[in-house]
Amino acid sequence: MDQFEQLYGELIMEHAMNSHNKRGINSPTCSSLGHNPSCGDKISLEAKIENGKIVDMGFSGEGCAISQSSTSMMIDLLKGKSVDQAKQLIEIFLKMIKRESVTQEEKKLLKNARVFENVSNMPSRAKCATLSWHTLEDLLNKLNNN
Repeated sequence: MDQFEQLYGELIMEHAMNSHNKRGINSPTCSSLGHNPSCGDKISLEAKIENGKIVDMGFSGEGCAISQSSTSMMIDLLKGKSVDQAKQLIEIFLKMIKRESVTQEEKKLLKNARVFENVSNMPSRAKCATLSWHTLEDLLNKLNNN
């Protein structure tokens, strides 16, 4: 394992084991449940969205290191962003995991979440990495329908 892979492995484990985002939030305005039946990962996302901006977000649930750390990094990335910015970043992340065309500039927008790029080589792990992103996508789509 090269130094680059080791650093990213440590980043994943840090978020999985000590996530500051694994918590309930005060007065959430919306929530959504996500479940990956192929491995049993389950998450519950809570978000506080005011004036089209993600003010706070937290999660609870159980799952593997990949799903837990991906959720935590997603929250770090999206907290403080507008709903439109969040949708754009969700789209970039999901395209990256599906090995669709994503520019280097787009990958830079993902910050630490870029660590999951190589998960696309392991289809069963890709579902773990994308669970929270799909759950948040559903949550934001429900907001638009209300």
